[in-house]
Amino acid sequence: MTLTEQMTQLAKQAKAASRDLAQLTTAEKNNCLLAMADALEKSGDALKAANAKDMDTGAQMGLSSAMLDRLKLDDKRITSMANGLREVAALADPVGKTLDERTRPNGLKLQKISTPIGVVVIIYESRPNVTADAASLCFKSGNATILRGGKEAINSNLLIAEIMVSAAKKALPKFPEHAIQVVPTPDREAIPVLLSLTQYVDLCMPRGGESLIRAVAECSKVPVIKHYKGVCHVYVDAEADLKMAHDIAVNAKCQRPGVCNAMETLLVDRAVAPQFFENLGASLNAKNVEVRGDDEACELLKSKVAKLKTATDQDWFTEYNDYILNVRVVDGLKAAIDHINHYGSGHSDSIVTRDEGRAKQFLSAIDSAAVYWNASTRFTDGGEFGMGAEIGISTDKIGARGPMGLDELTSYKWLGFGTGQIRK
Repeated sequence: MTLTEQMTQLAKQAKAASRDLAQLTTAEKNNCLLAMADALEKSGDALKAANAKDMDTGAQMGLSSAMLDRLKLDDKRITSMANGLREVAALADPVGKTLDERTRPNGLKLQKISTPIGVVVIIYESRPNVTADAASLCFKSGNATILRGGKEAINSNLLIAEIMVSAAKKALPKFPEHAIQVVPTPDREAIPVLLSLTQYVDLCMPRGGESLIRAVAECSKVPVIKHYKGVCHVYVDAEADLKMAHDIAVNAKCQRPGVCNAMETLLVDRAVAPQFFENLGASLNAKNVEVRGDDEACELLKSKVAKLKTATDQDWFTEYNDYILNVRVVDGLKAAIDHINHYGSGHSDSIVTRDEGRAKQFLSAIDSAAVYWNASTRFTDGGEFGMGAEIGISTDKIGARGPMGLDELTSYKWLGFGTGQIRK
C-alpha cells in the first residue's frame, strides 16, 4: 500500500467513524472514557516499556533534558493521563447545546445547535500524554481524531491509542474502532498527503515548535488552528512585591521549562532591577539556568549568575523549552508592553505589580491569548482553567483562542421548524 493509499484509508475510516460518534449518547461516551482511564492505569508496565524504547530513541536523536522530560512516561504521568480522561467524562457534553433560538415574524422557528466538527487531525511533538488528552476531548465532543506525534514517541502513542480503543469497545460494542487513530509511520510526507484530503478531514491542529507550525500551515489544504510557539514573558513592575515577583519568575521558568507556557523572557523595571536581582541569581543558579541578558542585565547579574551571556536580537524571539532565560531591564511599563507585543508570540504574559492602574493598562494592551496580573504564566492550561484536559492552546485570533477544551471542538448548525412557510 502506498503512503497516499494508507493516509486515504485512515481519513476515510475516520470520516465514517465521525458519523457514528455523532449518534452516541452522553452516557455512552462517558462510560467509554471511564473504561479507557481504568485501562490506561492497569497498563502502566506496558506503557513504561514502550516509552523506554522512545526514550532511547530520543536520547539517540540528541534531545535536550527538558525535551526528554516531555517525552517520559512514569507512574505519576500515567495516573495523570487517566485522571484527565475522568475529568473529561465529568464535564458537560458540548454537543446538542442550544446556542441561540428565535422565531421570525412569519412563524419560522430557528435554533442554533452545537455540533461536532467531524474529523480532526492533531500533529504534535514529544509528549505522549497529548495522545490521551486529545483523543478524549475529540471523542467527548463527537469528533473522530487522527493523531500524528513525533517519531520519538511513536511506540508510546500507538500503545495509548490501542489501549483506549480496546477498552472502549469492551465497554460499548458499537464503539467505532476508527474514532481514534494514530498515523503509524514516521514518514514526514504523510502529513501533506493527509492534509490534502479535504473531502474527509475537517480541521488540523498542529502543536509544537515554530518550524512544525509553519510547515503544517503552508502545506495544509484543510483549515488549521495554530498552537504557535510560547514566547511567554513576566514583567516585574517598579511597584511589584519583589518576593512575589521572585516566586512567580522562578515558577514560570523552572517548574517545567519544556512546556509552551513556561516563561522565556523576564523583563524588570530599571527602578527595582538591582534589588530584584539580588535573590534571583541564586535561585537561577540552583536550577542551573543560563541567562541571556541585555547589557544592563548582564552588568547587574555578572557576579550573581554562573551562566551568563549577552542576548542577541533573535534570542528575544526564541522559545527555548529549556533552562535558558532571556532577561532585559526596561524603562517602565510602556517599554515592557512594547517589547512583549514586538517579540512575543501571543501566548501568555504576566505583570507583577501592586498598582491596579498599571495592571489594567498591561491587561488591555498586551495582545496575547492569556494575560495575567500577579500570577505565573504556567496557568495557561485546560486543566488549570477548569476545562479538563486540553487539546492545545490556540494563538490564533479567529475561532478558538487560548486553551482549547470541549466547547472549542464544536461547530454549530441551524435547525428550522416551520409550518409550511415559503419565501416571498
